[in-house]
Amino acid sequence: MMPYFKFDYFGFDFGLVVAFIIGIGFGFALERGGFGNARILAAQFYFYNMRVLKVMFTAIVTAMLGLFYFAWIGWLDLSLVYVGDTYILPQIVGGLMLGMGFVIGGYCPGTSVVSASTGRTDGFVYLLGIFFGIFVFGEMFPLLEGFYNSTPMGRVTLPEFLGISHGMVVFLVVAMALGAFAAAEWGEKKIAKKSGRGVE
Repeated sequence: MMPYFKFDYFGFDFGLVVAFIIGIGFGFALERGGFGNARILAAQFYFYNMRVLKVMFTAIVTAMLGLFYFAWIGWLDLSLVYVGDTYILPQIVGGLMLGMGFVIGGYCPGTSVVSASTGRTDGFVYLLGIFFGIFVFGEMFPLLEGFYNSTPMGRVTLPEFLGISHGMVVFLVVAMALGAFAAAEWGEKKIAKKSGRGVE
């Protein structure tokens, strides 16, 4: 729970309170951004409302720039930032399954919680599906454990994997984000013009 918990500035119980407050704030921001609505979320796959791409890329770039410059001026030790191990094949398969569920149901796990908390029936159904999937995976884990732990790469970051500096990765991601924003705007206008409706 942030670096403060790692340095034992507060205990586990207070850490849960902090997590609860951050979670409520994050959920509120998602709901106010329209991310509790499956139609808005699914619209990105039909290219007529790219709000999700824009918001997520903005969040990624903001966090990345903050980490990079805080580390550069000595306010943050990047070695203390948790990075999970990479298991490339099972994570690719898991990502594809998550993406398929996103397209079919219109939600990712976080946005389904936001939707359910605002009383949407489809959000509740999706959330029940998540818990059912967790239960099935847990029951089948002994059969899947070999695949789950396959193709381990350890703790790897893009600069290490690509063999380039952190600064160059930051530059490339920012350039990619700007390109994605421009392409999203162009695509939204083109599809809106073709379908005869404005961008939502």
